[in-house]
Amino acid sequence: MEVQPGDKIAEGKTKEILLVKNPEVLPGGEREYVLLQSKDRITAHNAQRVNEMEGKGALATNTTAAIFELLNECGVKTHFVQRCTDTALVSVKCDMVPIEFVTRRVATGSFLKRNQGVKEGYRFSPPLLEYFFKDDEAGDPQWSYEQILAAEMKCGGVVICSHHLDEMSRMTVTVFEILERAWASLGCTLVDMKIEFGVNPVNGEILLADVIDNDSWRLWPSGDRRLMKDKQVYRDLREVTAEAIQEIKKNYAWVAEKANQLMSKPWGRVVIFMGSASDKAHCEKIAKVLRELKIPVTMHVCSAHKCTPMSLAVLQEIEGDAVPTVIVAVAGRSNGLGPVLAGNTNLPVINCPPMSAEWGDKDVWSSLRMPSGLGCSTTIQPDVAALNAASILGLNDHMLWGRIRARQLNTYIGLIHDNQKINQ
Repeated sequence: MEVQPGDKIAEGKTKEILLVKNPEVLPGGEREYVLLQSKDRITAHNAQRVNEMEGKGALATNTTAAIFELLNECGVKTHFVQRCTDTALVSVKCDMVPIEFVTRRVATGSFLKRNQGVKEGYRFSPPLLEYFFKDDEAGDPQWSYEQILAAEMKCGGVVICSHHLDEMSRMTVTVFEILERAWASLGCTLVDMKIEFGVNPVNGEILLADVIDNDSWRLWPSGDRRLMKDKQVYRDLREVTAEAIQEIKKNYAWVAEKANQLMSKPWGRVVIFMGSASDKAHCEKIAKVLRELKIPVTMHVCSAHKCTPMSLAVLQEIEGDAVPTVIVAVAGRSNGLGPVLAGNTNLPVINCPPMSAEWGDKDVWSSLRMPSGLGCSTTIQPDVAALNAASILGLNDHMLWGRIRARQLNTYIGLIHDNQKINQ
């Protein structure tokens, strides 16, 4: 059954917000949902410049959907539910926080005007986070952390306190870093970006909200400002002509097409070698975390002591596949498996021996004391072995890197919530 638009509840410069009349057709239909309907309109300088651009609504919707699908896939909490039409998205109804959260990797634009003496191109490490209060008449003034707290904004029944602002600030930087790596995979530099948050009035949860499209960032292919594809091209126009609008539309179409190429399939895998079938329960704990991160994982029973030729044959088969691979070796007692594998491959090998209460403090030395020339690491915790392997693969897989980063973010947010509950 199709989603049916209901009453209009808000309207901005480039979009309308409509209630969903039949939320029961959507997942979790007991909640309220809205349609974000994009307009064929482009604006700049706080709407002092406004032009119609045929097809922009569809391009903006396509870009926003692709970006939110990627962030949802990584595990970032957002309001996005699904695509609806060419120009509309379905999202969870939120009470918006009237702050733009801006992250900058490269100094350019308004930052240079506000910070004279800083040269364009200066890189912020870590990314610089700024806050701007949404007020068109006042020109969206920059606010400090303290000003936001002093305002005691009430959104979705929640008064924005320091722990809410800390949560949104951490999410802002994480979202930027995830998208920065994603765009880098296509040879583009994400220079800076603005995002917004909303509060779900049903449960008080903070969600990444609004839209993230080509109006939201500066994007420089090959890191070259002269090749920029974002709205800055429109802002910089001395005169808006029909020809100029068509060129800008081509830029927006290019960005929409590329945004739909950002979500890649898994790039590597983890292979778990176990010394015997009795180690399977330990291996499954490793595999569970890997599968949560959507990393392909396979297992083999190969004893380095009892069937060395078989172990090496399986290893050679894995190397012959030319698939980026991390090996985890699981063997108790005298662990010869990890060292034998590490001594016969250039693939990373991680020892993760199952520890027995009686002999564990003695058996572990066979995993810690390696022969010279072997680069083999050891951990006794299955989840740590999985995350170590994932981090190695994530160096060249931006989607996996994003899942790990979002996992860290959600751990951070969980601790903020726990601390808040204890101190209420």
